[in-house]
Amino acid sequence: MKRTTYREALREALREEMRRDSSVFLLGEDIGRQWGGAFKVTDGLAQEFGDERVRDTPISESAIVGAAIGAAITGMRPVAEIMFGDLTALAMDQIANQAAKIRYMFGGQASCPLVIRTPFGAGVNIASHHSQSLEAWFMHVPGLQVAVPSTPYDAKGLLKTAIRGNNPVFFCEHKLLYPVEGDVPEEEYTIPFGVADVKRKGSDVTVVATLYMVHKALNAAATLEEEGVNAEVIDPRTLTPLDKKTIIDSVKKTGRLVIVSEDCKTAGVSAEIASVVAEEAIDYLDAPIKRVTGADTPIPFSPPLEQYVIPNEKAIIKAVKEVV
Repeated sequence: MKRTTYREALREALREEMRRDSSVFLLGEDIGRQWGGAFKVTDGLAQEFGDERVRDTPISESAIVGAAIGAAITGMRPVAEIMFGDLTALAMDQIANQAAKIRYMFGGQASCPLVIRTPFGAGVNIASHHSQSLEAWFMHVPGLQVAVPSTPYDAKGLLKTAIRGNNPVFFCEHKLLYPVEGDVPEEEYTIPFGVADVKRKGSDVTVVATLYMVHKALNAAATLEEEGVNAEVIDPRTLTPLDKKTIIDSVKKTGRLVIVSEDCKTAGVSAEIASVVAEEAIDYLDAPIKRVTGADTPIPFSPPLEQYVIPNEKAIIKAVKEVV
């Protein structure tokens, strides 16, 4: 194992896959040799692989995704970077109506091995157009896979799996995760989609959390442990496919469920996970399901207001105490 950051783990995955397969190439705004990406994930890759395989694009999200789809269906394996996840709204036709449906509409004769990497999340004071968490939009589109890694280990393993697969993958990153450090194996590895990770074992309550909220949930669990409450923290790692079994097995053990997600509460990630448990494991629940989510509001620019509308450890602890 070596210690590395989430940002470096993503870069390692891209570098290794580009060395392994010449059909893998990158495209996006400012990802090339001058800037290395807005969050420096692609820094240095253009110098190694050249401008043909690390392509700076015009400022047009629809053009980036459209070009990537065209490359994917003709034999390439593009990894498209959208600078901020909010801006995927400008390419929704290409993502939802083209990439997600190609394999189905051509009866499997064509596939779209495309990865779209993009950062979501608040906490860096860049206001409503650059701070949303929109993962649930893409969960709603049949044909898309949605990855939500929370650690450097998961980020590298899931990205390598995404690049090698034959389906379009929406790969969600959180801005605050890029500097987070973690252990990553020196040897080759991948992580299969649809396999959740139990980040912390427990017996009193199941806490399912995604992306940066995993770290807040773990902090909350450590505080709760001091008060005699033993929380199990589960990270789904992918939302589509979703590992229902791991979540349900944990709920059967603990009898209680708290879901923590930064996206809006209405029709969000937490709503889908809650409905799965309600449909398939309601007889095992000893308390109502609690959801700790972002507020149903645009993300404020004001730092105090921004912190007010996104989940924190105190809110997670409060929710757990309400069900235990």
